[in-house]
Amino acid sequence: MARFRTWVGIALAGALSLSLAGCSSTGGKRAEDARKAASAQGKAAVNTPRWTFAMITHSGDGDTFWDIVQSGAEQAAVKDNINFLYSHDDEAQQQAQLVNAAIDKKVDGIIVTLAKPAAMKSALDRAHKAGIPVITVNSGSAESKEFGALTHVGQDETIAGEAVGEELNERGREKAVCVLHEQGNVGHEQRCDGLEKTFDGTVQRLYVNGTSMPDVQSAIEAKLQTDKSLDAVVTLGAPYAATAVKAKQSAGSEAEIDTFDLNAKVAAGLEDGSLGFAVDQQPYLQGYEAVDLLWLYKYNADVLGGGRPVLTGPQIITKDDAAELADYTRRGTR
Repeated sequence: MARFRTWVGIALAGALSLSLAGCSSTGGKRAEDARKAASAQGKAAVNTPRWTFAMITHSGDGDTFWDIVQSGAEQAAVKDNINFLYSHDDEAQQQAQLVNAAIDKKVDGIIVTLAKPAAMKSALDRAHKAGIPVITVNSGSAESKEFGALTHVGQDETIAGEAVGEELNERGREKAVCVLHEQGNVGHEQRCDGLEKTFDGTVQRLYVNGTSMPDVQSAIEAKLQTDKSLDAVVTLGAPYAATAVKAKQSAGSEAEIDTFDLNAKVAAGLEDGSLGFAVDQQPYLQGYEAVDLLWLYKYNADVLGGGRPVLTGPQIITKDDAAELADYTRRGTR
């Protein structure tokens, strides 16, 4: 029996060895994937005409979230033989002008965000009249169909906010502050609306100047110093989570910092416990799928989901997920 156990032990050891080899080969597989990606760099997977698609977002300068969206779009564009043009402006009127400029260039498709939809309607009407297919991403799912877009790619912001409220309930939180870094962005308001809908505690809204991190930090710090009963701070973008952690430390608060969106710093914050959880809407998917869906429409008149929004979130990320996602955040795809 002892001998059997020995062999079993050897067998198990062998299996474990193979398993470990498989684990270490995770790195090997990733290296292999990287080699395949490198070999495909710049090479289309299709022989369809080289159409030109323009993506115009409401991103401000230096917003890393949109780097991830753009990365996904560019990789899909390479695969689909698309000439991809990207531009952005956080002023709605300027964003609309960029859309008009793309129409003037007679692009073959437009991808656009509707953070401030009223300012974008005229430009999208013009695109519709010009016969240019449009897909909306990230913000504006409620207005997408009304404005003539084929479909919307992103998360339902109200549902994402509801998920946050439910998560805070499970964590026993009672009083939260929802930090809005961009006034007038309908998606941000919808996130806080959703949070208020499902959270059993109370929610306060704090509007901050998202273009200045020192201002964001001082505003959150003042809020936490003024109201010591706040036990949760919810930021609406990954870059603001680390700033909220600094504000919490300066204020001497015990509030948990949670956030929408994911990046390398958020993954690290989840792992070291300075952040409670994050809501991932998978921005890489938003860029990638938007280009792919436009290509499918041009090539085959396909409209995924019959025109209903294609949801990329919400996905609640906690400390348990952080290590696995860290690699993806470092390469800029999560």
